[in-house]
Amino acid sequence: MLCKIKEITILFIAVTFAACGSGKKPLQATASETIRAERITPPVVQGEIVECELEQPEIGNPTNEEPIKVETEVETIQEITETFGHQAFDSLLKNNVSEEGVVDYAGFIKNKKALRGYITSLGENMPTDNWTKEDKLTYWMNAYNAMTVDLILRNLPLESIKDIDKPWNQRLWKLGDKWYNLDEIEHQILRKMDDPRIHFGINCASFSCPPLLNEAFTSQKVDFQLEELARNFVNDTRRNSISEKAVRVSKIFTWFAKDFKKNGSLIDFLNKYATTPINAKAKVRYEDYNWNLND
Repeated sequence: MLCKIKEITILFIAVTFAACGSGKKPLQATASETIRAERITPPVVQGEIVECELEQPEIGNPTNEEPIKVETEVETIQEITETFGHQAFDSLLKNNVSEEGVVDYAGFIKNKKALRGYITSLGENMPTDNWTKEDKLTYWMNAYNAMTVDLILRNLPLESIKDIDKPWNQRLWKLGDKWYNLDEIEHQILRKMDDPRIHFGINCASFSCPPLLNEAFTSQKVDFQLEELARNFVNDTRRNSISEKAVRVSKIFTWFAKDFKKNGSLIDFLNKYATTPINAKAKVRYEDYNWNLND
């Protein structure tokens, strides 16, 4: 590039001298030529041409400039990548579950192959020690919900999940080298992750259960998703009744009382989400549980 600049400079000087020697005025450059000259002509310091690098530095970084840290961009991309993708289940939920959590089991039957394929993919991609807590939480909640839907499909027609013999103890799904049932996933895996909000994320296919989310959990959104589910369920007047001095809440809060009281009383937990502040000494009663199918 420097050689090209020197050639242009010499040519410019030669033309100027030629014009002067002939007694003629140097030709006036047009506006576009002036702009072009400004772009390609190097600055002059004490009569010397200062070398300007107008092109990208060659490989090897000869200019000793700070190299671009490409690895930082790669790390950022990795941070927003799911360890295991749940897109197949996400599509099934969006197409067969309403925003209110009403499940179209007839629609799921038409896509039974896709649902079974997703469960098979879960079995081929078991969580490892390298997975984050969010990845594991996402995996097992999606697995629980997919298996619950599959359990219902295997036993239709029915009016309630409780019409099935020991529904939570049936080992119907193979993940890795082991056959799992719903009871083990809930009590031996999810509850041991010390997040009581999982009870709002997993669904028992019944009306009184927290509604099935119509999208799959993802590790990047799982905390937000569980917060929304907890807030929606606590304030759901079809399943809970909350006032300042008394509450009537789902039996979920007594069945899993230990989980909800780890950081205080049940009232403390409810007050984290309730739109109506509850007095610490408010009376607590529990609603009857409706086991009718959530369709």
